[in-house]
Amino acid sequence: MEINKGKKRELKGTVVSNSMVNTVRVRVNSTQAHPVYKKIVDKKKIFFAHTEKELNIGDKVTIRESKPYSKNVKWIIVDNKE
Repeated sequence: MEINKGKKRELKGTVVSNSMVNTVRVRVNSTQAHPVYKKIVDKKKIFFAHTEKELNIGDKVTIRESKPYSKNVKWIIVDNKE
């Protein structure tokens, strides 16, 4: 019997740091309208993602939720678009 665990979130971002072993920092940018003033606000968030690949700063990547690899690393690199 197969258990459906649901779809995991996927986000697109840019590698901003690769100084750790098997881990990169990925910045994800998004836009959101302010609830009262309706002004468009740019938001950014940093995610720690696990990878076995050698990635450079500035690479475009897609990350997906996964099992926790450590306290902060809960994402994996799915696709690398240079």
